Amino acid sequence: MIQTVLKRDGRTVGFNEQKIMAAIRKAMMHTDKGEDEQLIQKITDHIAVHGNTQMTVEEIQDAVEVELMKSSRKDVAQRYIAYRNQRSIARKAKTRDVFLEIINIKNNDITRENANMNADTPAGMMMKFASEATKPFVDDYLLSEEVRDAVVHNYLHIHDKDYYPTKSLTCVQHPLDHILNGGFAAGHGSSRPAKRIETAAIIACISMETAQNEMHGGQAIPAFDFYLAPFVRASFQEEVKIAAALAGEDCSDLLDAQFDDYEERPLDGLTGKQRVLQHAINRTVGRVHQAMEAFIHNMNTIHSRGGNQVVFSSINYGTDTSAEGRCIMREILKSTYEGVGNGETAIFPIQIWKKKRGVNYLPEDRNYDLYLLSCKVSARRFFPNFLNLDATFNQDPDWRADDPLRYEHEVATMGCRTRVFENRFGPRTSIGRGNLSFSTINIVRLAIECMDVKDKEERINLFFSKLDNLLEITAKQLEDRFQFQKTAYAKQFPLLMRSLWIGAEKLGPNDTIESVINQGTLGIGFIGLAECLKALVGKHHGESQKAQELGLKIVEYMRQRANDFSERYHHNYSVLATPAEGLAGRFTKRDRKEFGVIPGVTDRDYYTNSNHVPVYYKCSARHKAEVEAPYHEITRAGHIFYVEIDGDATHNPQVIMNIVDMMDQMNMGYGSVNHNRNRCMDCGYENADPAMKVCPKCGSKHIDRLQRITGYLVGTTDRWNAGKLAELNDRVTHVDSGNQLPLFQDERL
Repeated sequence: MIQTVLKRDGRTVGFNEQKIMAAIRKAMMHTDKGEDEQLIQKITDHIAVHGNTQMTVEEIQDAVEVELMKSSRKDVAQRYIAYRNQRSIARKAKTRDVFLEIINIKNNDITRENANMNADTPAGMMMKFASEATKPFVDDYLLSEEVRDAVVHNYLHIHDKDYYPTKSLTCVQHPLDHILNGGFAAGHGSSRPAKRIETAAIIACISMETAQNEMHGGQAIPAFDFYLAPFVRASFQEEVKIAAALAGEDCSDLLDAQFDDYEERPLDGLTGKQRVLQHAINRTVGRVHQAMEAFIHNMNTIHSRGGNQVVFSSINYGTDTSAEGRCIMREILKSTYEGVGNGETAIFPIQIWKKKRGVNYLPEDRNYDLYLLSCKVSARRFFPNFLNLDATFNQDPDWRADDPLRYEHEVATMGCRTRVFENRFGPRTSIGRGNLSFSTINIVRLAIECMDVKDKEERINLFFSKLDNLLEITAKQLEDRFQFQKTAYAKQFPLLMRSLWIGAEKLGPNDTIESVINQGTLGIGFIGLAECLKALVGKHHGESQKAQELGLKIVEYMRQRANDFSERYHHNYSVLATPAEGLAGRFTKRDRKEFGVIPGVTDRDYYTNSNHVPVYYKCSARHKAEVEAPYHEITRAGHIFYVEIDGDATHNPQVIMNIVDMMDQMNMGYGSVNHNRNRCMDCGYENADPAMKVCPKCGSKHIDRLQRITGYLVGTTDRWNAGKLAELNDRVTHVDSGNQLPLFQDERL
């Protein structure tokens, strides 16, 4: 008697006779004679009773074919066999077509799924070949039938599905101090602990590059300033010794000298130890600046993932008030402002300023001057973005201003928006943790399916019923993926599971990662809240208070269910405001094909990013903030607030400060500003002139717009897919003025 089934991925699952019955019934439905429940039951019982204790999927399918051929229903056997063959042929044909598009470097949504990857290079093509060949395997052998149906029918998207068989995790916040102070080994060779700032900056790059090759998501450093600060002091001490030797003086008392800041000053008029001290400070600042320049340059040129993609890197900083930490921040900001290469804006790392009252936000705060500098840099270079540590949901009661390790109690984020902080199974921190995997629900499709219900209350109730069912499916899919991921061995992730993940130091090479990865999160995402609301009530949340109330009710319900799933499955489930890139157009295209063009719903080439007010809706920045702010507290897996401004922000950092002020007032978690930036693709020259057609520096007409796509920058829109390009063209600016549109103006009519 069959008791268990061995799946192709090696998992053992309980035998379910309903799957045999469903397969035979499906074959019967395509014959003239139709269904025969008695025969279905007879064949199923025979296979179940006479089968081995454990059988493979193929063995069971072969047994079904044999029993059907022995029965009077040869027609059913033929349909069953034909269906199996058709699925194989269809997969091969689809793969062939996709491969030809990659080979011929066609500019389409397959080759432009990820704007940070150049799919036209040999390495990029190999990545796409592997990706497209792997997805059908996942569909056939790793997903349950229920989940596969949800994916096939456009209800659910499993992110990084091509990486599913590798058992890799999404992202991690690097505890860089472990590596800088202890060194690391990741495959071939090893790295010694860092002794000076130049080495520390290089190791920071190598850490993120190495981990990127072990994971399918982004890499981040949660406290860039704190981690690198000790190596500023070490480099200073090195310079003191050199200067003292040249001066022929004993300056050992200067090695631990305390001073307010590392400020470059002329040596004129200085003698003795004062001259040695200032000379050492000047030399140290120069070295830190060069190290930060090298760090930025490396993060934009070092490739990972087979050599076709730079690292999805992010760094968080802003709250180290030591002289050394301030030196790190000042020089990384200065280097960012200056640009790389020919002066162009650096795409990576995504820089995130951690804004905190009492530390860097108010004029009397120690790091307020650096906050002003960060706004100036953001006004020209898009980065840094701003993370609001004062938001109620980003605060930790264990944080103390006098704690040298206070960064352990500060939330950090990834550039695209991924947030990890709350933890049911360990410390409440971002460090050494990340997202395990996430999947996104197409709430627009659910709403479209309810549009024919005339009664509004019944329509909304039906929507929530559909949403609840899909949430159950999604949560179970994430649980199944976790059960698959946890079987990986530590040796499969030589850096991640040795030096980065919380508790990884306890693992042996042949231990599974099960004991540590539950510190991570499972994200349930959503896309197109605006279109969902248009389908349900005729208006989106940017134009109607009632729609806003329903939108909050929908996302809050998702969070409540995520909490339920956390209790049921014993994981850290959370809700994500999905950074839809490739998905933005994919969901829409398929829904429009099935349901037609629905005004305000499927009439554009994309669904709106998560809970955002639609990019085409003209409103003030404040109105946009007031609408989107409440969703930040609910979407604990990640969120971001954007404001689109017009013109050149380079000489107007006040506009950046105004946005940060709005975030502070409205309890928002994370935000940034988009503005004009033209880029000559031949010489790198940049300016903000919206009418620029010819480069004034080299005369080239190869001009592109530097733009933020989801949370990161892309050096050329040539790599954007059709959905995101359509969204880019629809973007309008958000300007505050005395003539701004009133909040929910339609409600007054």
